[in-house]
Amino acid sequence: MPVYEYECPACEKVFEMQQRIADAPVEICPECGGPVKKLISMSSFQLKGGGWYADGYSQTSGGAGKNGSSGTAKTPTPAPCQTGESCKSCPAATSSS
Repeated sequence: MPVYEYECPACEKVFEMQQRIADAPVEICPECGGPVKKLISMSSFQLKGGGWYADGYSQTSGGAGKNGSSGTAKTPTPAPCQTGESCKSCPAATSSS
């Protein structure tokens, strides 16, 4: 079940409630009985590592090419501007158009 975070503006209490997605949001503070607002907080769920997408399931149905690559050419990324000037004067910006 997801954990939702709420804040009471009256007593400044922040609390969490474990609720089903179908449950109605909490409207009353358990401390002072004032109205609460639902907070949007960072999720504790993170995807790390290579995972299934990087392990080969993202390749086309033909598999790897003749030289072991997937057949997609990577375009080189220009280095970030070190001069501190605007992009109009940047050689990387003018040569890639």
